[in-house]
Amino acid sequence: MSAARESARVAPAGSGTAAERTENRKPVILAVDDDPQVLRAVRRDLRSAYGDRYRVLGASSAADALKILDSLDERGHDPALFLVDQRMPDVTGVEFLLEAVSRFPDARRVLLTAYAETDAAITAINRVRLDYYLLKPWDPPHERLFPVLDDLLSDWLANYRPAYDGIIVAGHLVSPGTHAVRDFFTRNGQPFRFLNVERDPEALTVIASVHADAALPLVRFPDGTVLSAPTDTQLAQRLGLATTASRPHYECVIVGAGPAGLAAGVYSASEGLSTLMLDSRAPGGQAGTSSLIENYLGFPSGLSGGDLTRRATIQASRFGAEILHPVEVVSLTRDDPAKILTLADGTEISAETVLLATGVSYNRLQAPGADRFEGAGLYYGAATTESSACISQHVFIVGGANSAGQAAVHFAKYAARVTILVRAASLDDSMSRYLIDEIERTPNIEVRVRTTVVSLDGAEHLERLTLHNAETGEDKEVPARFMFTFIGARPHTDWLAGVVERDEYGFVLTGSDLIANGGELPQEWSLERAPYPLETSVPGVFAAGDVRAHSVKRVASGVGEGAMAVSLIHRYRSMG
Repeated sequence: MSAARESARVAPAGSGTAAERTENRKPVILAVDDDPQVLRAVRRDLRSAYGDRYRVLGASSAADALKILDSLDERGHDPALFLVDQRMPDVTGVEFLLEAVSRFPDARRVLLTAYAETDAAITAINRVRLDYYLLKPWDPPHERLFPVLDDLLSDWLANYRPAYDGIIVAGHLVSPGTHAVRDFFTRNGQPFRFLNVERDPEALTVIASVHADAALPLVRFPDGTVLSAPTDTQLAQRLGLATTASRPHYECVIVGAGPAGLAAGVYSASEGLSTLMLDSRAPGGQAGTSSLIENYLGFPSGLSGGDLTRRATIQASRFGAEILHPVEVVSLTRDDPAKILTLADGTEISAETVLLATGVSYNRLQAPGADRFEGAGLYYGAATTESSACISQHVFIVGGANSAGQAAVHFAKYAARVTILVRAASLDDSMSRYLIDEIERTPNIEVRVRTTVVSLDGAEHLERLTLHNAETGEDKEVPARFMFTFIGARPHTDWLAGVVERDEYGFVLTGSDLIANGGELPQEWSLERAPYPLETSVPGVFAAGDVRAHSVKRVASGVGEGAMAVSLIHRYRSMG
């Protein structure tokens, strides 16, 4: 039997010894290369690094590789990664990947090439969402191959859902309580299975296990415990999330774990400062809910906000930063030179320096019915946890900035139709060109300009919208079950009133913005020097990211400010 034919044979799941059956259940890494020597080398390297966790298969042609995929599909096996040569005689690597990802869209995709084929790489990124392309040879593999594959496989595992015996959420498909629970699990990277009590017979089993009067949603854990309409705190306790600091005093406390806070946590902890990060919900902030960030440096295929958050959280933890969530900070007081942070449960934490990175929330929609349907058809932000509920639906997106564009592209993969409602005359002034181009290329996305939402209506959940067209003056009622809004932002700074100076919108003033027209320092400023950049009106308290007045509201700028803040914290600690 030829090597290619042998590699294409996949044993039935129930055959062979126990060890063979265990091997067959592993996720698959598939290497495809028409050069026998290269194929042997790549399989050898892959098995040495990943053979204990993955089943490594190889094929010397696209035809043989497709036979493997047919067999995997028949037996319910999951490919984790495709490693494919671009220059094959029958079809190109890109052409093979087009076919492969249509069958297994979640598998990661890497292209191998002996040349710096930039055009092929760009084509692959656009056509098959290529994750990476590698030049041959890749020696030494521990430097040039494994780090790339480690990241991609880690991303795949974070979203992999094998045969399920974990947490189950049973509730109504569209309800505020169900949305809150699902959103909590999603933001914290916790896998769960959702059962719609109106459609899934299995949900009756969960309901039968509790008192008849128990409120929905119900959350059943693997040990059989069932929680009724749980709070974030109850869920955090069950998941074992850290909510208590290990010490009373830290050199740096970071409030908020979005991109700015996470970046600061990585740099602060890596440079030896005792570092504590606090977040009221879960790491990631608004960026953590983004389905795909395509303009972040170093990721030409883009990465999701969830992946960015997970990587940064692991990185900060590896350097020794403590991350507590969900933990709400309710006040900041001065006890010079220390600062005292008080949590909602009354706990006090002392800090030498504080970084405010609490981010922003989208403004509430000012229209009749908006409060009534929040979480029951109306959502603020991407709410990607509702993606599956939007299958074959008509989804409305309100807003014209990048976050709205990213959400529209994401929901277009699930919904029958996506309508973007924009107050302005076009998207050009508020959205990046790459997103506008992608929206124009997506056939089930339409853009309605000069259009606003007048009212929302329905019974138990959102059913109708009334839209106003500013050009024609016409009001029109349209059926709607899901609407996601991205209209402006408000900072999380009410708890800082009377402590640090803010502008009229609540954004924190820092650096030169603190100096009045006459060049005078803030009245509460206690040092002779002027505030450092990013430093607030309280010496040793800094602000970074979206919460800071006049900041650039982008993920990359937030990350940069978070890193910059740590260097200023070092300056403050050494010079005052």
